Amino acid sequence: MTYTKEYFIRFVEIFSKYLAENKEYLTQLDAAIGDGDHGINMDRGAKAALERLKSTNPSSPGEVLRTVGMAMLSSVGGAAGPLYGTAFIKMGMSFGKKPEITDEELIRGLRQALDGIKNLGKAEVGEKTMVDVWEPVVKFLEECAKEGKTLSDVCAEVIALAEERMKATIPMQAKKGRASYLGERSIGHQDPGATSSYFFFKSLCEAIGGR
Repeated sequence: MTYTKEYFIRFVEIFSKYLAENKEYLTQLDAAIGDGDHGINMDRGAKAALERLKSTNPSSPGEVLRTVGMAMLSSVGGAAGPLYGTAFIKMGMSFGKKPEITDEELIRGLRQALDGIKNLGKAEVGEKTMVDVWEPVVKFLEECAKEGKTLSDVCAEVIALAEERMKATIPMQAKKGRASYLGERSIGHQDPGATSSYFFFKSLCEAIGGR
């Protein structure tokens, strides 16, 4: 299976829809342990990314993602802008100028995005961040690739895993970011970055149906 720029545009459109629909929810999650602006910032960034895509009409999957990343870097406040901006840019850079991306290349791109997130945020699994969703999902997809499975083969499992790991942040004590200042008081709250990451992977999978 291969993915053209239309697939990635559809992915961003779905991601933007989820962020808009869940703006208040994400903001409420962030209000409990952060600055209370994650939903507002992510919604603004996604809308800016869609506008940028319309005005620039990128010619390849890599250019689509780099365009989205630059828009998020310039319009999303707090930590989310640099983290998601880096993720999209790193993923786009890994694709180069290829007009179509294979499953293997898509998964390698997600690995590059994850490495970018970890290098920037200095976070590891178990520290109540978006890495708690990204790391297990990317590792799962890498194992699936070794077995010859495509993203479409395992989409239901990817979405379920992302949701499971998102909810697994609730009992964790935050070790990174503003939430870490709360110490034990951060326990019992779902991480907003892990939640938006769940929407990221859910959107990536759902876009396959609209290819």
